[in-house]
Amino acid sequence: MLDLNKNLLGKELLDLAQRIFPLNRSLTGDGNRQTLKILKEYISDLKIYEVKSGTTAFDWTVPQEWKVDEAYIVTPNGEKICDYHLNNLNLVGYSIPFEGSLSLDDLDNHLFSNDEMPEAIPYVTSYYKKSWGFCISRTDREKLKDGIYHVVVRTKLFNGSMTYGEVLIDGESEKEIFMSTYICHPSMANNEVSGPTVLTYILKWLQERGVKPRYTIRAVFVPETIGSIYYLSKNLSELKEKVIAGLNFTCVGDDRAYSILYSKYANTTTDKLAAHVIKTVCPTYKTYDWYDRGSDERQYCSPNVDLPFISLMRSKHTEYPEYHTSLDTIGDVVTADGLFGGFDINQKLITAIENHYYPITTITCEPMMSKRDLYPSITQGRRRPPSVRLMMNFLSWCDGTNSLVDIAEKLNIPVWDLYVIAENMFLKKLIKKAKYKPF
Repeated sequence: MLDLNKNLLGKELLDLAQRIFPLNRSLTGDGNRQTLKILKEYISDLKIYEVKSGTTAFDWTVPQEWKVDEAYIVTPNGEKICDYHLNNLNLVGYSIPFEGSLSLDDLDNHLFSNDEMPEAIPYVTSYYKKSWGFCISRTDREKLKDGIYHVVVRTKLFNGSMTYGEVLIDGESEKEIFMSTYICHPSMANNEVSGPTVLTYILKWLQERGVKPRYTIRAVFVPETIGSIYYLSKNLSELKEKVIAGLNFTCVGDDRAYSILYSKYANTTTDKLAAHVIKTVCPTYKTYDWYDRGSDERQYCSPNVDLPFISLMRSKHTEYPEYHTSLDTIGDVVTADGLFGGFDINQKLITAIENHYYPITTITCEPMMSKRDLYPSITQGRRRPPSVRLMMNFLSWCDGTNSLVDIAEKLNIPVWDLYVIAENMFLKKLIKKAKYKPF
């Protein structure tokens, strides 16, 4: 069983993040395959699929596969710069092959920098327009002197495949909790490796806890946008029929903030449960709505799909300064504490989803608690003990109109403080679990 100790689990999460951080992921390629192969060491039920280049998915087409052998620039004085093998962010994603000599003026049209962060190498791609380019810090770019530069971009674009991973864990119900993360960015910590890392350990926890999930678990590791669109194109009818809650795992690794991105209308049960969890964990959390979207919730909540997807994050994409740059690193941005927090908040949400029901008391008036060993046989003073007051307050709201989280909100406590109490009441036949209202 997975040890949920903060220090131990935080270290395990960080170790996995460090393993997959150096790999060159993109929409396609061996970096994605290597990432999934590592994740499969942690979740044996992970199945890996290949989708041929040219496959259509709604309005999109799976692109050619991209492979990088080497890429660099040699300056007029013979220095090698922008070496892909030293930092995979140096090469614009999906650069086409090129080799030749250019003046600095001509080379400058193929260089990209971040003026707001002069020490950072930016992350730039050109997926659907054939081009090549290099990313370089503004500081290093300003050091370039006039002269002739030799450019080497040894890449291949060919009809190969796009790779993705899927995990299915049978639950008591065929209704599903659907979780998704992306595997398409190179070496960036919070924006890329935190999502697959935390989702991997969520699945590991679900598999090892010794209790069958209440709902079937579906999880995917896909290239962002094209991967989720393809997956929807193959599974849309089944997903619309079965999914009662959706969680997008992105930016769950730093320890600066907690954030929530609601579903499109912010009116699902998942939204409600997620709001309760995050405000309980961190009252100073940040809230984002549909207009702040940027990850695969764009597809899962799009018209004709409309799945109840939310994101519980640490610092949201685009909202922290190192986003999409070489400064998004393990240690400076992503930490063991940050990853544990990302795991913890999503684990609490999944548990809240599994415990979402409407308790109804089976007794008219207050039940006699002492004959059920739920009340002290001897009392002194005018106030009941806090544990007894909590039980009686809980029962007073069990009229079938309030879910467990509704009652927690009325009592101003975390919903997880009610799990044991509610289960004891159920085992003592003091409440019944009403027919679950739809998500």
